[in-house]
Amino acid sequence: MNTLAHLFIFPLKQRIAILASGAGSNARGIIAHFKKSESIEIGLIVSNNREAGVLQIGKENQIPTFILTKDHFIESSAFLDELHKANISFIVLAGFLWRVPKSLVLAYPNAIVNIHPALLPKYGGKGMYGHFVHEAVHANNETESGITVHFVNEHYDEGNIIFQERVALDNTDTPLTIEQKVRALELEHYATVIENILNDRQ
Repeated sequence: MNTLAHLFIFPLKQRIAILASGAGSNARGIIAHFKKSESIEIGLIVSNNREAGVLQIGKENQIPTFILTKDHFIESSAFLDELHKANISFIVLAGFLWRVPKSLVLAYPNAIVNIHPALLPKYGGKGMYGHFVHEAVHANNETESGITVHFVNEHYDEGNIIFQERVALDNTDTPLTIEQKVRALELEHYATVIENILNDRQ
């Protein structure tokens, strides 16, 4: 079989890099979702935290991992070089706490997505992540919260919104139960939204 015929029958997969700073629950769900995909695969797990649980998840799934430093991310082309070496075409932020630099946004236009644990534009911006979001939602007696998947630009939580899903809250909810409700939405929807975006790009 010649090379062209081989490529026609077995098209190259779109390769995703997942960036995460913590335990990696969303990363685990995304990896599981694409495990048997014929067109999409997770090519790299990246973290700015050497102790992050997401790195172990990568190793468990035989996915290459990369430890990110500020120099890699902002001051040099080291991270972009790593992405290109791994043939990464799409970047997923899954609990990644650093602001994405303009250089990366320009290198991956409309190819970086993030999930935010609230209904943007509410409760977004610098410092609004994780429990800080849920505590603010609770303090303001909101009757709903949810998730927002959006494209990433060089500003926190300001990229174009792709998808939102809501969940009802009541006066018995605490920041912890709000977090649990929102996390359930993340695990239910994020991987599917990513898949739909990538399918539209083909």
